[in-house]
Amino acid sequence: MPPLTRWFIKSALAYFIAALVVGVLLAARSVVSLPPIVGALRPAYFHLLMVGWVTQLIFGMAYWMFPKSTKDQPRGSERLGWLAYSLLNIGLLLRVITEPLLTVHSTPLLGWALAASAVLQWLAGMGFVINTWSRVKEK
Repeated sequence: MPPLTRWFIKSALAYFIAALVVGVLLAARSVVSLPPIVGALRPAYFHLLMVGWVTQLIFGMAYWMFPKSTKDQPRGSERLGWLAYSLLNIGLLLRVITEPLLTVHSTPLLGWALAASAVLQWLAGMGFVINTWSRVKEK
């Protein structure tokens, strides 16, 4: 298993655990008094689950399992793969931090940080698609 795949999958597992913790906190709000920011974690919960867990697991498995591209670069550009991994995780972490804060305390800087997180995740997705596109082919 390539190192990039291991990083995608281990990160996915970590985000899955984080999503479960946030999910428990959100559910606990009905029986325990928690700070208002906990209620603002709902979008972060969905992003941890769908981008952190599902998307990273898919990216990692696709990078590993899709048909070989060329003999020299069987999985496409390793550099582009690592760039996609980095951008996805930086964007996701930025979103998980800024979105709840923006809900509780709206400032222009947090708004720009949230927009930047979306751009980083979009760039990661495009990098993944560009790196994977040539590997989706007929035999």
